[in-house]
Amino acid sequence: MIIIFITLSSKSINFQAMAAQARNNSRVSLAMERTGQWILSQDIPADLLVQVNEAKFPLHKFMLVAKSNYIRRLIIESKEPDLTRLDLSGVPGGAEIFEKVAKFCYGVNFEITVHNVAALRCAAEYLDMTDEYCDNNLGGRTDEFLVQVALTSLTGAVLVLQSCEDLLPIAEDINIVQRCVEVASAKACNEANFPSRSPANWWTNELSIVHIYFFEKIITSMKQRGAKSFTIANAIITYTEKNLPNLVLDHYGNSIKASISINSVSKTQQQKLLESIVSLLPVVNENHRAPFPINFLSCLLRAAIYLGNDDVCKKQLENRISEMLEHVTVDDLLLMSFTFDGERLFDLESVRRIISAFVEKEKNVSVFNAGDFKETTSPAMIRVAKTVDAYLGEIATVSELSISKFNGIANLVPKVARKIDDDLYRAIDIYLKAHPNLDEIEREKVCSSMDPLKLSYEARVHASQNKRLPVQMVLHTLCFDQLQIRSEKNTIDAINMRSEIETDVALAKENESLRSELSQMKAYISNMQNNSQLGSTSSTTRNTKKATFFSSMSKKFGKFNPFKHGSKDTSNIEDDDGIDHTKPRRRRFSVS
Repeated sequence: MIIIFITLSSKSINFQAMAAQARNNSRVSLAMERTGQWILSQDIPADLLVQVNEAKFPLHKFMLVAKSNYIRRLIIESKEPDLTRLDLSGVPGGAEIFEKVAKFCYGVNFEITVHNVAALRCAAEYLDMTDEYCDNNLGGRTDEFLVQVALTSLTGAVLVLQSCEDLLPIAEDINIVQRCVEVASAKACNEANFPSRSPANWWTNELSIVHIYFFEKIITSMKQRGAKSFTIANAIITYTEKNLPNLVLDHYGNSIKASISINSVSKTQQQKLLESIVSLLPVVNENHRAPFPINFLSCLLRAAIYLGNDDVCKKQLENRISEMLEHVTVDDLLLMSFTFDGERLFDLESVRRIISAFVEKEKNVSVFNAGDFKETTSPAMIRVAKTVDAYLGEIATVSELSISKFNGIANLVPKVARKIDDDLYRAIDIYLKAHPNLDEIEREKVCSSMDPLKLSYEARVHASQNKRLPVQMVLHTLCFDQLQIRSEKNTIDAINMRSEIETDVALAKENESLRSELSQMKAYISNMQNNSQLGSTSSTTRNTKKATFFSSMSKKFGKFNPFKHGSKDTSNIEDDDGIDHTKPRRRRFSVS
């Protein structure tokens, strides 16, 4: 039985001396410090020199071949009859990890941790140190550690995932990355729903240490598991604050006011990082809005402007801010307008596009609801108008702010959205005060966005005495006051005259009603009279016809009456001769 142990020859490098001299060097330098002449004993010299990058390891072939199928194939397939040098610079983890691999091959104990287990597993895969080639090999030992130790907690999974950053693509090929992502996303979702310790969002800090490439995979996996948007937002916000600390606000809302200097390499990296973060933001729709604070989005947009990100990235942020512009404060708009030192003004095109997109959306909603945007505005539009006017008052003091940019933002808000123009007048007055060298025409251009007829009484009094305003604007204000006084006087006369006219109209209507009723009454009486006369005439006609027949007969027979003229017989008298028959006249008859 052979007892194997490792010693360093007298010609080996002074390990401790080199470690003291290069304590702060890179991993390669540290590995070189640990490099010695690995020999089985003084009687059996090393027969293979393994080089890993700059480090060299004198080793024995039979010890390496016993564990590594890859090294065995290299030795067998070598064209040299006696292979003495072997370059393994491609081994994952470099010289530091290969040192532990060599110790494993020689049976020297070393510690497997969450920090080196991924690299050891990848090195075992690269060197073909699997259980299929040799029982209880390095591949099986590292897999066992992953299952039983590393991937049993969120912290362990995140640390393993963090160590995989320099092990791609082999770490993905052997499924280490995916296993860590699944464990991390599952643990994070569980902690978000059922916190196990305080603070409740401790898990977001754990996720913030991984590379953005792995963070994207974790967020995607969390979405697939049905994580709430609020949970996703918390993770993204914390990750952004940890990895872009100088470009965003912290949890307490403190802004970074100091000037920031970033070299070109770091700037390019932060550009890519910001684009990746923006791409992770949950999709916003009409029924659900992602719970991102507006100041966080404003910080991201300011960072995108400062870093010079492409228009696609900035437009995504602008669209998100415009969707919730009614909740934006003046500080939020100022945040995306000024540089980090708070002195210089960014290009205001982003702010202009945000306001313009919101106004366009309001117009479309009004048209969709069959309304007229020129006549009515929503409460959201009114709130935005107040915010924009206050924002103009804040940026008006900037000396480099041109009139066209000032009016360009002021005119984005529809005039109907401003019930009164007092806030806009205040912003204009501040601008004129901050730019005292403007001539009369330029001051008139500044005031062109304001309607003097929509100022309150107090604002009109102030404007009439404001020497900074152009003369034409002051005259408009004074004339409006005079017209209003006259209109107030005329209003009383108009009310009295209207009352008289209404009284006259009422009387005329009443007279017309009486006249109509009188005409109807006259017609009714006339109709009754006509009907009465018609009835009497028809009755008389009937009686006349009957009497005429008998009268004619009496006349005929009366001719034969010898006493016709002296007789009392009155049969020959007609009914309608006009003689009163009640008292017949007495006649005296004689026979002489």
